[in-house]
Amino acid sequence: MDLYQKNRILVGGGAGYIGSALVPVLLEHGYDVTVIDLLWFGNHLPQEAKVIQKDLFDCKAEEMKGYDQFIFLAGLSNDPMAEFSPAKNFIYNAALPAYLAFEAKKAGIKRFIYASSCSVYGYTVNQLYDEEAPVTCEYPYGISKLQGERGVFQMHDKSFSCIALRQGTVVGYSPRMRFDLIINRMFKSCMLDGIITINNPAIWRPIYDIRDAVSAYIRALQADFSLNGVFNVTSGNYTVGQVGDFVKQQVEKRKNNKIKLDIKNVQDFRNYKVNIEKAKTLLGFQPQFSIIDTIDNLFDHYNEILDFENDNYYNINVLKKISL
Repeated sequence: MDLYQKNRILVGGGAGYIGSALVPVLLEHGYDVTVIDLLWFGNHLPQEAKVIQKDLFDCKAEEMKGYDQFIFLAGLSNDPMAEFSPAKNFIYNAALPAYLAFEAKKAGIKRFIYASSCSVYGYTVNQLYDEEAPVTCEYPYGISKLQGERGVFQMHDKSFSCIALRQGTVVGYSPRMRFDLIINRMFKSCMLDGIITINNPAIWRPIYDIRDAVSAYIRALQADFSLNGVFNVTSGNYTVGQVGDFVKQQVEKRKNNKIKLDIKNVQDFRNYKVNIEKAKTLLGFQPQFSIIDTIDNLFDHYNEILDFENDNYYNINVLKKISL
């Protein structure tokens, strides 16, 4: 009898932006991975990945039996989607993870990893927030992500580990590409129009290279099952003005073309920067990628981007089509 058994992982919503970068790495690490996804954005996963096209609300404990851990990447992924359909936002970001954690625990799954967001912090004034800081977001997306956390942790006990990764703004190249994210959007604007528009240069954002995001999920999967809790994860904190300057400088260096900056002063009620010491200390998470690295990675995959204006690269456009 073979005493070695692969760690079996279920990834809900694993065919999206993060999942399309994460699943190949999970396979490389020897995990037995099954993705459950409605495939709103198509399937950009490796051929060897097992993919079930299915509504996660139709998943029952019986079909989860035999799996060790569940990663939840599903739901509506940003403020525009949440504001377009607040009802769907609360259903998929709050109710769905709570339901799946309930079923996963019944199935004997040992850990549930929830993709949360630093958006839960709302608006902070010149403070570096750790996981004990107040969560003050008053907008549908941030509220729903916090409710999702609380629903999942309601299931936590000695036999069921729960980890929530409060992610910064994820950026960089993925096989299922997005251009509705800050650096990706600036990169697109540089390549098409030679200009970067910055609505408010003073606003802070935790910027999170997608390769660091993949690393955080690996660290969460590998953590001892006694470890639970909420963890801030990001590559670094920057003002939007800083981000624009970095993108401008690197694109000019790589293209040898001058990039213009269009600085505005649009009020923004989302402003936060976060401390990641808890994730470093307890998960062993160590971010490796700078904004320059992210831009270089986008250049490296430039020939794989067929059409910057493709609706599939913009989550809100896909949601609107589905809702018609």
